[in-house]
Amino acid sequence: MTARPLVRPARALVAVVAVVSASCAAPLMKLPSGPGAPAPDAADLLAQATSACRGIRTFTAEISVSGSVGASKTRGRLSAGLAAPASARLEAVAPFGEPLFIFAATGNDATLLLPRDRRVLEHGPPDAVLEAISGVPLGPAELRATLTACTTGAADPTRARQLGDLWRTVPVGPDHDVYLHRDNPSTPWRLVASVRHGAGPRRGWRAEYRDFQNNLPHALRLTSEPAGPSGFDLRLVLSQVETNVPLGPEVFRVEIPASADPITLDELRQVGPLAPPRGKTQAERSDPPLAGKPPTAYDR
Repeated sequence: MTARPLVRPARALVAVVAVVSASCAAPLMKLPSGPGAPAPDAADLLAQATSACRGIRTFTAEISVSGSVGASKTRGRLSAGLAAPASARLEAVAPFGEPLFIFAATGNDATLLLPRDRRVLEHGPPDAVLEAISGVPLGPAELRATLTACTTGAADPTRARQLGDLWRTVPVGPDHDVYLHRDNPSTPWRLVASVRHGAGPRRGWRAEYRDFQNNLPHALRLTSEPAGPSGFDLRLVLSQVETNVPLGPEVFRVEIPASADPITLDELRQVGPLAPPRGKTQAERSDPPLAGKPPTAYDR
């Protein structure tokens, strides 16, 4: 069977309608820096800040997406369904007709269907598939944690730091810190930023959280470092959020049409929004590695 040509999905992946006019990106959240002081209360404060999200077994939402992936401006909508421990479904909703894509994953097994191109990727690694179509390297468990301002790792209180009375920075992994903040000493602590530091070829990126409702964020910003022509800068607004509603295993399966032709992960990367411009190799287009950059590189 001859494979059909795939329309370059820089617009169709991440629920995309091209944005005609460019807009200036809002400044990133100013995160505190400096050596700080030991924070023996960090584990307790992290537990307080994530008490709502740690009770979530399932999560559904409509997500408005805008920003940029690679050199492409994007705007569109996603329908999301997530379940513990590691299941996810994302549909890129089109103004009419079939979805632009359907992504479903359980554990380390992902399926991506492009209904309009009649192409399908089966049994791919979820984080690599999502990175190929959106730039954001997240598996199902990390995606659920990212959308709910939660963590998948445990706090390391020996490395946590107190940065004044209103901030704490808490390591939750080898290259992963979260920032806790409260507006004043009488308000609750919230997880307001999650920073993954780059190492070697792996780029760093951060998530920022605002507009908390019922202790869950409804406005997020996901930004790679650097954003630029091979990164991402996405703003997400969540609506119709529901938690702990029944989601059966069938939600995380994709019905594949018999007419769908296969596409490999490498092929997807070559046509995705982070693919090199024609005439350039990936190495020629790539940004410099982030290894060796200090943790404060995100501060603006």
